[in-house]
Formats: sequence, C-alpha cells, structure tokens
Amino acid sequence: MDPEMDSQLKIGFIGAGNMAFGIAKGILTGNVLPVNVKVSAPSSRNLGRFQELGIPITHSNIEVVCGSDVVFVAVKPHLVSLVLNEISQHVTDRHIIVSVAAGVTLSTLEELLPENSVAIRLMPNLPCLVQEGALLFARGSHAKQEDGALLRSLLHRCGLVEEGPESWIDIHTGLSGSGVAFVYLFAEALAEGAVKMGMPSALAHSIASQTVLGAGRLLRDSGKHPAQLRSEVCTPGGTTIYGLHTLEQGGVRASTMSAVESATERARELGRKSSKNQLV
Repeated sequence: MDPEMDSQLKIGFIGAGNMAFGIAKGILTGNVLPVNVKVSAPSSRNLGRFQELGIPITHSNIEVVCGSDVVFVAVKPHLVSLVLNEISQHVTDRHIIVSVAAGVTLSTLEELLPENSVAIRLMPNLPCLVQEGALLFARGSHAKQEDGALLRSLLHRCGLVEEGPESWIDIHTGLSGSGVAFVYLFAEALAEGAVKMGMPSALAHSIASQTVLGAGRLLRDSGKHPAQLRSEVCTPGGTTIYGLHTLEQGGVRASTMSAVESATERARELGRKSSKNQLV
C-alpha cells in the first residue's frame, strides 16, 4: 500500500474510548495527519486527549461519516445498532466501515448497513495504547483484498496486524484480548513471590514488568518456539528447572489453556446473544 495514499485518507472514529485512542495514536505515527482524522462522542469526557493529539472533535456521528473514507465504529456492542441506524443513509460505496465492537458479527453489521457496504470486523487489544497491540481482522462479504491491505497499512504502527476468517476473532479475543489480563495476573504473582522472599514491593513490581516485557520481545524477535527459549534458560539442577517444576505441579499450563478456552467460549456466547439482539 502506497504510504502517500494513507496520508490522503480521511479517517473517522465513532466512539472515543481506549481502543479508539490507541488506534488513533498508532495511525498518527504513520503517514496520516491529525487534520485528516475526526472523532465523535456524545459527551466531551474522553475527547480532550484526542484534541491534545491535534485531532478535530465533534458530537455528530453523521459529520464523522460524511467527512471520512474509513470509519472505525468503536462503541460498546449494545450501541452498534443505534449508531449504524443513525449513519446508514450516509454510508456510500466509498466507505470502509470497521467495527471494533466485541461480539458483533459481520452478518449483523452487513444487515444494519446499506446493501453492498464494505464492512470489516477488527479485534484489537489494550496494548494498542503503546503501539504494541495484537490486532486481527476479518473482511465482510463485500470487502475486497485491497480493502484489507489498506486497513493493514493504516494499522501497522499499532502492533502486529493479521487477517483471518471471522471464526478466529473469538479465539483471538480469548488469546490476546483477555490474555493481556492473564499476563498481568502472572506479573503480579511474580512480584508478590519476590515480596514474600524479602524484596521491596515497588522494586519487585518494576522488575516483574521488565521481565515480562523483555521475555515477550525476545520471544517475538527471535522467532524461536517458547519451549526452545525456556530450555535455554534452564541449566541442569539449576534454579529455573526447580521453579518450573513447581509451576507444573500447580497446573499453570493446563489452567492457562483452560482460561483461553473459557474466554473464547464466552466471546462466542456474547456474539450469539448480540446477533440475536441487534436484529430484533
């Protein structure tokens, strides 16, 4: 995708929460200028931080749609039908509508939008706020490959951006959306283990966060399988293998797999409920 093309695009956000803000920050570190972005929200509560980035703000969703090529619908799932009903008569075939609402299916989006509308479902995660997100998107039935390429080009500064079938979106929610919280829980437990052994709390939490960050970057950048990196840390009869044995006794591996499974199943359940409610 030509970076010059990105710089000419008009980008709109309906909704001003953390996901919209994280995506907006990532887009601005690319070739999109703040003046070519606009964000709307019903109240001014979250709009100030967008203004600090130089992004124009409004309370009109219709104004955002009419002035944009790509529109991110970043509202709570139960508000999607209200928003799409409001803007649908202003959506044309030049628009790409990108929903980041959890559980709202592509078929629901396409049902609520005008016929042949280009819809894409995107699932980001919280580290988008620091441009280290994991984002997965699925194209609707009228979205072409070049629409996906354009979205990937726009979002590449937000973190890892991948495309897949819609059936993977709920798995991604369990793995990466919820997985962030699982990592935080593990980081907290690491730090508290150090506190138990006599280290001051502030230092323990600082070292735990850096440990998680460093391990993640090494895992990503080395391209090695986690098991290979883990074995490289273990020396025969050393400290790490003793600690790993304790983790295995506690069932950390099975518990983590079950946590991803539970979160995925919950995402699927919410999706079924959402699809039923959106179209009633």
